[in-house]
Amino acid sequence: MSAVRGTGMVQLDDTIVAVATPPGMGALALVRLSGPSAYVIAQKHIQPWPSKSRATQLSTVYGQEEVLDRSLVTLFPAPNSFTGEDTVEVSTHGGYLVPASIVAALISSGARQALPGEFTRRAVLNGKLDILQAEAIGDLIDARSQAMQHAALGQLDGGLSRRLLQLREDLVGLESLIAYDIDFPEEDDGPVPREKIESAIGKMVASLEALLATASAGELIREGAVVVIAGPPNAGKSSLFNSILGRSRAIVTEIPGTTRDALEAVVDSGKWPLRLVDTAGLRDTTDPIELLGIEVSERYLASAAVVLACAENFEELDQTVDFVGRKSNAPVIAVRTKGDLAVRRGELHRDQVARVSAHTGEGLQGLLDAINTAIASKYGEAAPDFPILTRARHRQALTNALVEIRQFQQAWREEKLPAPVASVHLRAAVYVLEELIGAVDVEDVLDRVFSSFCVGK
Repeated sequence: MSAVRGTGMVQLDDTIVAVATPPGMGALALVRLSGPSAYVIAQKHIQPWPSKSRATQLSTVYGQEEVLDRSLVTLFPAPNSFTGEDTVEVSTHGGYLVPASIVAALISSGARQALPGEFTRRAVLNGKLDILQAEAIGDLIDARSQAMQHAALGQLDGGLSRRLLQLREDLVGLESLIAYDIDFPEEDDGPVPREKIESAIGKMVASLEALLATASAGELIREGAVVVIAGPPNAGKSSLFNSILGRSRAIVTEIPGTTRDALEAVVDSGKWPLRLVDTAGLRDTTDPIELLGIEVSERYLASAAVVLACAENFEELDQTVDFVGRKSNAPVIAVRTKGDLAVRRGELHRDQVARVSAHTGEGLQGLLDAINTAIASKYGEAAPDFPILTRARHRQALTNALVEIRQFQQAWREEKLPAPVASVHLRAAVYVLEELIGAVDVEDVLDRVFSSFCVGK
């Protein structure tokens, strides 16, 4: 078997090798070897050879004659391995030289350096995973929040795949029902009631719409929700930024206009990944550099999921909320910063205003809860057991399938087209779902999916 990748041919029936852990200093590294000749190649360099499959063996790894390392070796025979092929995993000492020298030795005996994502690609081609599950592996590796971790694990477990396969089966069943009615209109109980077809297609539309409704939340889970901290200079924005992060990232001074550009960091709130952005102070200025910073702030405001309008007193807070409302469509949370000073001055608290203190930590958890609530109210809250769409590829495919099903629905209602012609839309929707899951052999889809994977995966 072979596949086209770019302008060259990639052989998928040879034996590949790569370091499956990040390069650099560390206690351990993992070298993975997979393919039909994995055992033959590895036996030239590993002594003693493991006596049992899936049981770790302490062995010596050799180059030509020299010892390269004392390593733990595990055998995974086909088809019960990640790739579905004979696989050898060598757990070596970390660093740069040891794992690289073992890879070089295996290549000298007939293996080839793996391409990015090639191990997972083989798992897909050998029926161990579908494309959606393969993407979930990439998402799990890239996860920067608990929300992304849980979403990726659910997809890796096949939650989204099962949902789409059921939709595909329902569409095929509807196709069959229409075909039977066309070929045998007088059989059994007579023609299939049109209401039955209408009801079935309505359920499919509702199911697809429910999945597509998760796309906005899925995008936020994958990319992070942009939370912009906005306000006048010296309003405590950078102090709040640092307090939420739990470490100093922004320079905090008493000089207005210190933050000339936007600082961004990711915070795992437990519910959503938050891309927290500390922006330049909003004020009238003639300083050209500060003006550039304010322009950056306004661009962030335009793309924000939530804005924290910050100020030290209520007058500035009202002005900030008004300004932000003209620059952003995102939910705005009014934040009274330096809350500990307000308490000492005996100032009253106003409803609908979050009072926080970067100095004491008062109100920070409540502010995070308010941010999570604002995001969920605008973008929806993904149910724990309901699959979500986390990639643009998923959204585009399901949008195309929904268009085809709606076109069939309209043609069926209006009875302007013969049933065989109208049902072409159902077949097109089935194909879209098959391509999304990977039930059809589409090499360009595989290339797109695996191009972003790390080499050892």
